[in-house]
Formats: sequence, structure tokens, C-alpha cells
Amino acid sequence: MSKHTWFKEFSVPTYEQWREAAEKSLKGASFDAKLLTHTYEGIVRQPIYRYEDVKTLPHLEALPGEAPFHRGNQQAGEHKEHKWHVCQEIIAPSAEAFNQAAINDLARGQTMLHLMVDQAALAGLDPDEALPETIGHKGVSVFCREDIEQAFQGVKLSEVPLYVNTGALGLPILSLILAHVEATGEQVSELRGCIGQDPVTVLLTEGKLPCSLQAAYNAMASVVKWAKDHAPALKTILVQSNPYQDGGGNAVNELAFSLATGVDYLQAMLERGISIDDIAARMQFSYSIGSDVFMEIAKLRAARMLWSNIVAAYGGSTEAQKMTIHARTSAWTKTIYDPYVNMLRSTTEAFSAVIGGADSLHVSAFDEAIRPANEFSRRIARNTQIILQEEAHLAKVIDPAGGSWYVEWLTDALAKKAWELFQQVEAQGGMLSALEAGFPQGLIARIADQKAASIDTRKKRLVGTNMYANTAELPLEAKSLPSIHEERAAEARSHRLKQNATLVSAALNELSKHTDELVARAVKAVLHGATVGDIAKAMSREDSVQTIIQPLRIHRASERFEALRIQGDDFLKATGKRPTVFLATMGPVAKHKARADFAAEFFAVGGFDVIRKQAFSTTQEAAEAAVASGAMITVICSDDTSYPEQVPPLAHEIKQRVPQMTVLLAGLPEAEQLATYKAAGVDDCIHMRSNCYEMLRELQERIGVSS
Repeated sequence: MSKHTWFKEFSVPTYEQWREAAEKSLKGASFDAKLLTHTYEGIVRQPIYRYEDVKTLPHLEALPGEAPFHRGNQQAGEHKEHKWHVCQEIIAPSAEAFNQAAINDLARGQTMLHLMVDQAALAGLDPDEALPETIGHKGVSVFCREDIEQAFQGVKLSEVPLYVNTGALGLPILSLILAHVEATGEQVSELRGCIGQDPVTVLLTEGKLPCSLQAAYNAMASVVKWAKDHAPALKTILVQSNPYQDGGGNAVNELAFSLATGVDYLQAMLERGISIDDIAARMQFSYSIGSDVFMEIAKLRAARMLWSNIVAAYGGSTEAQKMTIHARTSAWTKTIYDPYVNMLRSTTEAFSAVIGGADSLHVSAFDEAIRPANEFSRRIARNTQIILQEEAHLAKVIDPAGGSWYVEWLTDALAKKAWELFQQVEAQGGMLSALEAGFPQGLIARIADQKAASIDTRKKRLVGTNMYANTAELPLEAKSLPSIHEERAAEARSHRLKQNATLVSAALNELSKHTDELVARAVKAVLHGATVGDIAKAMSREDSVQTIIQPLRIHRASERFEALRIQGDDFLKATGKRPTVFLATMGPVAKHKARADFAAEFFAVGGFDVIRKQAFSTTQEAAEAAVASGAMITVICSDDTSYPEQVPPLAHEIKQRVPQMTVLLAGLPEAEQLATYKAAGVDDCIHMRSNCYEMLRELQERIGVSS
């Protein structure tokens, strides 16, 4: 039988027939309200997609490896597998600790070495010049070549690609790495990966730069020219979109603002005489991957498509239009309570990154929001990637999402929204001008407020945090790293005493007085003993222009509810008991159970203990039990039919005995009925539409849990 006649006896239903059947199944409920999904991006998702939804999309004709590259950079048949790099962040304060973790992890499945340097080094400061809390914070303390030598001991950089964010100025950290390569006899031409400079991200997160933007761009241009001639496989410009998601933004924000940043970098390099092909070949983008599985897949596909169009508009070659993407699972979605749920969150996010076509990936350790990852949590995160590669076989399929009408439609819809916002940024004069005007910050703050409202009212569920909380769980120990400031400051002072001051000074003078061959001059200075701080100062010697903006507020989705839980935990430590709520469950189980379950779960997310005794048959019994419980909050739980008879006498009796008791009603009666209940002593109601966070916060204040 021909494949074309397999199903000829079955008629093909039309969309109208399907919708009619769907509406019947809804039994009178609104089709739009029940089956349409409104996203934070302003996109309305349908419950079903058909070929008719995508048949006019121009990009559908492209194959994998063809412009506009939404289906990935590799053509089918180029490789047997399409493996991404396992590029886990290794958080360690010292070079020695980093090296131990790196050697261990590279032997157990990590394929790309991710060196994170501390805040002091990123700011171009040596340990004896920086604030103590920035030394070893969120990265390795490095200031001289010997630190890099220790960090990379036993690692062949010709065999292991690198991923390093070098901050705003870039050259000080890069020069340490290049000096190490030269000193060890390795070839810089064999360096792969990304040692990338990203001044806009520093500006976004810090609100200011350690140097002028022009100085940063001069260094960026020098590095791009050097890499073209000496390290052609190395990316040196990094565009990080992560802060937009970590600030509460949406996928449209991330795409538009990262692309606008990329265009700013293109323009700055073009103005310095570099060709579009040479610039684009040195660029790498980084995106955080959130919990909306298909939106995140579409985001990476749309990013490649839009970037291809941008580079093409500048006259870039087809090869130059390819976007290299590093992805990390979102920090914004991770929680400190019920932290093992983070494993599930990271797994779905990693899946989206892989299906979307990320070239390298970091999967968050489940305890990322609590403490620096240890060997166990690093192993679980790393193995998540290995399972996706080796057991789920995701690397064996090229563009797994290709051909999905839903994904193709969503990619196009997201790209159109992002392009519209990108054009708004360009109309303001580019990303820097938009940031100085506060446009991206204001837009992201509004989206973050929308997300917060959904979380507060629990329309958006965070398992273990604003839903299904377990107040009896033992929290993970939040270990903080010991301060290494004094030790590192002493090492910096000792290092300077060992320097050949004449040679270092001469090398730094050359660096500060010339604008050409900055990389070679910086490496020469480092080989003579110059430090990160020395290089940064030499490059900024005549630098007096400072750019200051309002930074993004970086936070996690769960922080507000976590603050409630922390207040409850602190109250327990101070008093020996948690704040308590008494449930006055009235009548048979069938009448009160649903609302009692709801009330118990409602208060658990705020760190309350719930006293739930047997059901009461009389209001007198319930009032006596409520008073005897010692709780300062009572919730009346039954059904709407029973409330008119039960609520007024019960609320009145409780208030007569304990006037300061807060009496709540589970459910939302009609306004007239509610007025009657409040007159009898009911203070408020809890129900599905309640703002859970605000109510719990006010109740904590009312009963003295928080001030």
C-alpha cells in the first residue's frame, strides 16, 4: 500500500471542527480564557498549531547550517554527533582550589574549562587595593601570572577550550593568560573558546565602569586584531544577556538588548578600522535559560536568525553571520528552600538550551542560591549534561525542534517582537544611550513587577516556595567562604617587592603611551612581573571620562517568599516555636477538607505551623479549641452553605474571648454576606485570588513575627 493512501479512509478535520469539539468539552467555559496562554512577552499562544500557521514563514526553507541559522550552525552530515561543550562554572576563591576542582571535573566529563575570576580582578584591582569582600568573591582571586599558572597547572590549553569573562577592560586578565601560555611554551594559536570582554554587562550590573567606554573599546579592538592574526579560533568579545533575565526580564528583552549591545560593539570596532567579518568572527553571546521550555528553545533560534540578518545587513559573509551561543540555566528560577527541586528546574532548562542549539552549557548546581557548589553538587549538575548527551542522545539529532509548527511559529513571533524592541533601542542612539536614559532598566522593572504579582498571587507556582512548602525540612547549611583578603593582600605586596621595578615600569610606560599592539605590550609587562592592577592603571592613565547609569536589580523569583520563611525560622529560633495558625474545621470532612487543605498550604509557605484538629460540630467547641491552641490566627473552614449559620457566632465568640485574635475565613463569599461576617468579627478571607505574599507579610507583622 502506498504511504499516500494509508489514511485515506479517515477524513481530515478542519480547525473549525476541532474547535467545536474543544468548546463542547469545556462545558460552557470560555475557550479563550481556558485555552489561550498570554505570555510576559506579549505573545498569545494557541492550544493547537497547523501547517497553515507557518506556511508563509520565509525561514522555513533553510536547512541546518544555512542562513539565517535558526536551525543551528552545523550542516547535516558534517559530524556524526552535534555535541555541545560541557562548560560548568567552577567557583573557587583561590587558584589552587580552582585547579583541584578543574582537574577533577575535566576527568569526569567536563569538556570546556570555565574560569571565573573574582570581582577585584574584573575591576582591574590587585588584592591590596580592592575592598576585602571582592577578593575571591564569585571567582578566583588572580592578579599575576603565577596565579594563572597555579590555576591551569596540569591543563593543556591546546586540548581544553576556555571560557573566561574578562570584564570591562579585558586586557589585564587576557594578558595574564597569554603570558602563562608563552611562559609554558604552548602555542597561542591553539587557544580555543572565549576569553571575552563585555563592558556593557559590567555597566548593567555595577552601574559604572572601572574605565571609560572608549578605553574599553580601544582595548577590545586591539585584542580583536591580535586574535585574528594569532589565535583565530578564539572569541574575544562577549555579549552576556544573563542580567536581563536575572533582573526579571522576558525573552523579548533578552533578545533585543543583547542584539543592540552586539551592534554597539560592531559599530565601535568598525570605527576602529576592523572589517565586519573579523569582528563577527570574534563574538560570542551568552543567554540564561528559564523555565518556559518552548519559549527558551525559540529564544535561541530567534537569536541566531536575527543576528544573521544584522551581520548580513553590515555586509558580513555567510560564515560571519553564524552566532556562537553559551547558555547557562537560570539563576533567577533557583530557590533556597526545597533546593533539590532545583535539579528538576535545571534539567528542563538544560533541555531547552540543547534543543535550542547552544554551543556550550553550564547547568546550575542545585545549591547555587545557597552556597558555593561542592564536589557532589557539581557532579550532579555536570552529569545532567552527560545524561542528556549520552543517554537521551540529544547530540545525535540535528535541530530536534525543526519542523514543529509550534516552535517555528513561536520563533517567528518572538523574533518579530524582539526586532521591534531592538529598533526602539536603535532609534534612541543605541544601547549605551538607551541605558543612560534608563529605558531597558525601566522596561525590565515593569516586567519583573508583573512576574512578582503572579508569584505573589501564586498564579506562577514555585514548588517548595510559594506552593507545597515543607516547614519541617532541614535547610542546607549555607557555608560562606573564609575571607582571604589579608593573605592575598600580603601576597600582592610581596610580589611587588620581587618585581624588577625598572623593567616593569618601562613596559607599563610603553603600554600607556601607545595604542597599537596593546596585547603584545601587556604580555611583555606581565612576563616582567606586572599585575592586573598595573595593566589596568597603565591603560587608564589618561582616562577621566566615567559612564554612570542606574544598574539593573539582580534578584531571584523566590526571594520575597523566602524572606517570609526566614522570618518564621528566626521566630522559631527566638521563641522555640513557629508562628501558629489554628484551623476551625466545621462539620463533616466533605464540607471542610478542601478549604482546610488550602489554608494549611497557604500558611506553610510563610513559615507558619498549622494546628488542625478533628472537625467540630458546634461553634462553642471550635471557639474553645481555638483559644486553647495559643495561636494568634484562626481560619474558619467549611462550605458556603454552612457559613451563614456557623461564621457569625464562631467569630463573635473568639473575639469575645481573645480580642487580638485574627479571624480569617477560607473562601470568598458575596460582598453582602462578607459584610455580615466582618461585623461579627471576621478580619479577612483567604482564597484562590488572594495575594498570598502580601497577606502573609501583613499577618507576620500583626502577630509580631516581623517588624
